[in-house]
Amino acid sequence: MSRPTGSWQHQAQHRGRMWAASPAFRRQLVLLRSLLPQSPPPSSPPSSVVGRRFAPLSSPSGTSGSLRAAHAMAAATVYEADAEAVVRRITPPLDRARHNGQAGNIAVIGGCREYTGAPYFAATSALKVGADLSHVFCTKDAATVIKSYSPELIVHPILEESYSVKDDERASVSSKILTEVAKWMERFDCIVIGPGLGRDSFLLDCVSNIMKHARQANIPTVVDGDGLFLITNNLGLVEGNPLAILTPNVYEYKRLVQKVLNCDVSEETASEQLTALCQKIGGVTIMRKGKADVICDGKTEVTQASTFGSPRRCGGQGDILSGSVAVFTSWAQHFIVSNEQPTEKRVNPMTLGCIAGSLLLRKAASLAFEKNKRSTVTTDIIEFLGKS
Repeated sequence: MSRPTGSWQHQAQHRGRMWAASPAFRRQLVLLRSLLPQSPPPSSPPSSVVGRRFAPLSSPSGTSGSLRAAHAMAAATVYEADAEAVVRRITPPLDRARHNGQAGNIAVIGGCREYTGAPYFAATSALKVGADLSHVFCTKDAATVIKSYSPELIVHPILEESYSVKDDERASVSSKILTEVAKWMERFDCIVIGPGLGRDSFLLDCVSNIMKHARQANIPTVVDGDGLFLITNNLGLVEGNPLAILTPNVYEYKRLVQKVLNCDVSEETASEQLTALCQKIGGVTIMRKGKADVICDGKTEVTQASTFGSPRRCGGQGDILSGSVAVFTSWAQHFIVSNEQPTEKRVNPMTLGCIAGSLLLRKAASLAFEKNKRSTVTTDIIEFLGKS
């Protein structure tokens, strides 16, 4: 049978088959099919199971004892997520009986004079993924610019930076900002802290108060960008919070490890170090972004999503990811609650949100790069979210 030529899709499938047949893959980490239904054994009554984990893949014949031991150790610590299955199961169906807001109401806290693109990328990505409503809480200087990008975002120009607030007015202004955000907080399914936030001291203090309020209201919180700078210097904002998701890149992760574990990043013991970091902070879910996005909550197995995306590393992709993770996390929470799984059998919805968001960004980036090649920018990737 002749193979068609010139088809990128076919080449990708062929590369996938070659990879699946390679010894390297057989030594690779086992699959975690996170949300596939599991058939109960004949002796057990039928039950609804959120997910199942497959046994480690067998080592190739002739593998040395030391290599088998290393393989077993790796297989015991990191699992490749069946991300497509996760996306299919947690994404709610489009239903004419639903009303505005039921598919997700997301808020992005960020945006200042210097950075207006990042909050826009995060907020509009949330809409493109499928959220019904997307808000941006930003400084007054950033609000008009962000509004001009899109009429579909609800923009709140309420944050302030130091230069615009007198010293003797800081306490009252900070209280006013928190009061204004608190009016909206109960409506949100998830908030994103950090895109375009900047590092102004007064602004960071105001956002710290917003994070504390969101925690008291049990609102899931994705922390990215300058939000990670904030929590690295004030770990109490996320310590012991199981509804917090941190999405550090290589540099942000390095600062977190040095701050929390008082050591340098180790690639040889990467999964163990990531687990230790989650446990030390307590309760949070961390998605370490990289060639493969590695996800851990400190309680369950370390999971990775390694679908190839794009070799083009234009700025703003992390903002797309944070907005996407926020939506998928809210959907995962609703899915798990509505399926009434016993608490001890529930999969962490924060982990599921990270897996789904990672896959969607990577597929969108791949499609955008296929079309635009080296000229690919973040807005190109956003346009492909719906086709991914």
